Amino acid sequence: MDSSEVRFLEVHGYRRAYRIAGAGPPLLLIHGIADSSETWKPVIDMLAEHHTVIAPDLLGHGESDRPRADYSVAAYACGMRDLLGVLGVDEVTVVGHSLGGGIAMQFAYQFPERCERMVLVSSGGVGREVHPLLRLATGPLAAETGLAVATSAPVQRLVRLAAPLLKRGLRMGPDFDHVLARYQGLTSMTARQAFLRTLRAGVDMRGQVITMLDRCYLTAGMPTLIVWGANDTVIPATHATVAHQAMPGSRLAVFPQTGHFPHHDQPERFVETVVDFVKTTHPQRYDQEKWREFLRSGHTFPPETSSGS
Repeated sequence: MDSSEVRFLEVHGYRRAYRIAGAGPPLLLIHGIADSSETWKPVIDMLAEHHTVIAPDLLGHGESDRPRADYSVAAYACGMRDLLGVLGVDEVTVVGHSLGGGIAMQFAYQFPERCERMVLVSSGGVGREVHPLLRLATGPLAAETGLAVATSAPVQRLVRLAAPLLKRGLRMGPDFDHVLARYQGLTSMTARQAFLRTLRAGVDMRGQVITMLDRCYLTAGMPTLIVWGANDTVIPATHATVAHQAMPGSRLAVFPQTGHFPHHDQPERFVETVVDFVKTTHPQRYDQEKWREFLRSGHTFPPETSSGS
């Protein structure tokens, strides 16, 4: 299977784009907002030496359809379940970056029987803080007309010319080029609409509005790896520590001199960390009765039944 080839299938009447490569225990890679499966290209081939790697374009992103639809985190999690169902994959280790991390947590919460492990990469859904530009994009000035102007060809040319000044002014460091590329992809009306609907489902002018912290105790029976860049300017690295403390038995890997895209900035280290995590943990085995008791008590599993190396 060629990781560079984008494949297509139809789910609920909408075209879904995805990449698939390799053989072995399946990994589901979920990208962030305004991104696509292409973000995983630096690591897909290396991961595919050990795993079957499935990297979809979320609805409204990449080469997938962009309908007028539900772009909430919960809807995206359902979309991942249905995509896996069509592909005949029952259980996965789910890897989510940024918005994809929030979707990964929602997937594990909604479908624990389908999720063997979870890897959160610079994930949303942990705290309120997020880059001011994303907060600004949820406000009244960023309606479709405003965003259309901001992403028009003349403005984009000005942004490219002013890129060195903007990089310093916005203090985005290693993340600026990656974020600029996502901004440059918002040229079509359907792309802008999908971006705004997705963003406003999880962010407002005060920051992130969705948190999984109230349900993080549910990960006590699931091997969980948290990967973050120490210099993340989009979602601060302090969220990594918060998530690690809230998720019993989780592992934490903070990459120095790395921003919001660890799989771009340090691809070899990223692959090594993920592959080692999968090899040295046992997949969660869903127990309906234990899950029911767990929800009733709100307490963590005893240490001897939590995930570990």
